[in-house]
Amino acid sequence: MPRDNMTSLVQKIGRQALVTFRNPSLVGDKAFLDNQGKLQTLMTEIRAADLKIAPRKVDCASTPLPHNPPVTYMHICETDQFSMGVFLLKSGASIPLHDHPGMYGMLKVMYGKVRITCFDRLDKSTNVASDTQFKPPLLPFQRDTLRRSILRSVGEFTEESGPCILTPDRDNLHQIDAVDGPTAFLDILAPPYDPDDGRDCHYYKVLESASDSEDKKAEAQGQKEVWLMEVPQPSDFWCGGEPYPGPEVNI
Repeated sequence: MPRDNMTSLVQKIGRQALVTFRNPSLVGDKAFLDNQGKLQTLMTEIRAADLKIAPRKVDCASTPLPHNPPVTYMHICETDQFSMGVFLLKSGASIPLHDHPGMYGMLKVMYGKVRITCFDRLDKSTNVASDTQFKPPLLPFQRDTLRRSILRSVGEFTEESGPCILTPDRDNLHQIDAVDGPTAFLDILAPPYDPDDGRDCHYYKVLESASDSEDKKAEAQGQKEVWLMEVPQPSDFWCGGEPYPGPEVNI
């Protein structure tokens, strides 16, 4: 039997997200972690049918058009504490490597499969050595934009998987790729992006060092260190919008 909007699972998720993130001063303490666990449990339960979203078929169009973006977004709700919506990726589409400055997040696949590649940035004061060379070579001004980072994980998620969780310090930079067809995921970010408050989205490119001795040493220790360079939003990526068909969320 369909739930009404006051008892829908997505409504419960919205209210739990508000409880979890409404007091920034408590983020990280036991009460926050308990509430984050409750939110994670609710996110694990939700499915595409709860949002009245039907899995998309493989796209016939091979060339993206201005009216046919590779990624679309269904806005569900937004407060000062968090935003919630659904990203839908066409077959073969990617959300390029990007960051979430000072933000928490949860991502739960609704249908299809995504591959999520996560990085952690190391100490911001870490600068590239003057004798480090890259392929292809960098211009002098580009070296100032480099930051040493760690490739933390690469994992595939389906609707049967639990949510992928990011924090300001862990898995905060990630790339999301659609695997084997179209996919969609429910996304919560807390607090929302806000360029006026220092939370703007930045895009990055992974650079390959001409010398791999440091990489081999790091990999032997179980971590792969890489250099990330901030870049403009890739020209082949843009995000359109479409209506959200599911239960209304009242916060």
